[in-house]
Amino acid sequence: MNHEITGSTAADIAASVRGLRERGALRPGSPLPPVRELAATLGVNRNTAVAAYRQLAQAGLVISRGRAGTVIAGVDAVAQEGYAADNVLRDVGTGNPDARLIPDPSPALATVTGRPVLYGEPVIDGALETWARNWVASDLGESDFRITITSGAVDAVERLLAQALMRDDAVALEDPCFLASIHTVRLGGYRAIAVPVDDEGMTVDGLRAALDAGIRAVICTPRAQNPTGASMSAQRAADLRAVLADHPYVLIIEDDHFSMLSQRPHESLIGPGHRRYALVRSVSKFLGPDMCLAVAATDPETAERLAMRLSPGTTWVSHLLQRLTLAQVTDADVMARIAAAGRHYAERNEAFAVRLRELGLRVPSTDGLSLWVELPQPARLVSERLMRRGWLVRTGDDFALDDRAEPSHHIRLTVHDLSDDDTATLVSDLAAAIR
Repeated sequence: MNHEITGSTAADIAASVRGLRERGALRPGSPLPPVRELAATLGVNRNTAVAAYRQLAQAGLVISRGRAGTVIAGVDAVAQEGYAADNVLRDVGTGNPDARLIPDPSPALATVTGRPVLYGEPVIDGALETWARNWVASDLGESDFRITITSGAVDAVERLLAQALMRDDAVALEDPCFLASIHTVRLGGYRAIAVPVDDEGMTVDGLRAALDAGIRAVICTPRAQNPTGASMSAQRAADLRAVLADHPYVLIIEDDHFSMLSQRPHESLIGPGHRRYALVRSVSKFLGPDMCLAVAATDPETAERLAMRLSPGTTWVSHLLQRLTLAQVTDADVMARIAAAGRHYAERNEAFAVRLRELGLRVPSTDGLSLWVELPQPARLVSERLMRRGWLVRTGDDFALDDRAEPSHHIRLTVHDLSDDDTATLVSDLAAAIR
């Protein structure tokens, strides 16, 4: 393949590789020649070949695999949350809230119409901004924060990374990791640095190693981490803040997705004086996934950068949706339903966890919509056995950052909406599947 690549400058070499890729001569996974070999073949300085490969990597066209060499990048499929498409099995791996517990927006809809919003007007509804500031103020202490409204938490994270990073920059992600975060980082062309998660959240040694690796941002779930359900303890949060104290310009993104439903206190990585941060809270878990709205409380400079990416009339969040959200979160009956839903998820999950512990399985008392179950056998093997009994589960392999990692011994179960009879059947079938 060497002889097909041409060029005497880094830009020419990169353009040649791009052309070969576009014409199909180089396909996803195709190896490129080592830098020294390419430089010798083309009669250029080694640094020229290095610069060409760097340009291609920053454009997302190639992937460097260290000693394994550089290959043409493809579009990697990433598992998605929600129900599995075209499947007749009972799906208990969805990660979904219970539709019966999502407040009906119908009464609020009649209150949100009125004067239309036109181009050039403020992109954030003033009343919603005031409510949002009060919502997050106690968790950000004396920080001088600003409020931005985005189309959900994933939209917020994508915009936050885009305004702060370049392709190939390193981002610390929890491992195992929320599927949308994996997808966002890969699509953005950033390098994911895995930080292990234990029962108290992101580990201190893992974050320290990620900082040593040069991360420019860290995405953390302070409570109800998906998929493990772990919430940061006060001591763990303090230890993590101490590690981050020497890195005030690393962007901290806290995805507090389970906020109003959580049964745990909010503990934060964002320490006093940290310069780049965002606390993101979506309404999707308690008002429904179709309510694509999130509050992002950020430092002033980050807010200014986000504002540049929220153009009036094109990328703002609909004011009708903003007003609908505000109408519901300021309604006492709706808030009571949300509080009851949070208790319901916790009680149903813990009751199921007790049944599994009686089988000898390790199931931590966690928070969130799902349970993280440790198995004595590889999860895919157990999953296949459950499929033969009519159940579809989500294995921990989907949430691993490293495709070459050892097979997972965990499954994520979403069981809060099962009837008592279905609960008994699933427990019995799982007991048979692990024998």
